Amino acid sequence: MLTPMEKMTPLTPIGADVRESRAKGASSPKESPFGAIFRSAIDNVKETDAEFKESQYLLATGQLDNPAATMIAAYKSQTAVNMLVQLRNKALDAYSELSRINL
Repeated sequence: MLTPMEKMTPLTPIGADVRESRAKGASSPKESPFGAIFRSAIDNVKETDAEFKESQYLLATGQLDNPAATMIAAYKSQTAVNMLVQLRNKALDAYSELSRINL
């Protein structure tokens, strides 16, 4: 039995989450677009890791019809972690460059 592929959701533009929360009148403290990007990346890592673990469990218990789904979930999880690490590295590089500027 073949399992149909899920439709991928498009990425939201930078700052869209902040604009939506302002439009809704959220009572939470103001979050910068920079913080929203990191929070989104962290949430993405958590979600993809959970999908990978569930896929591994289903494969191990024989409930998964498509074993390639586990490899796809592993690749998605690895890519999400790599993106988060690259975001962190770029942020640290930018911070160190800003700290070297003499005012």
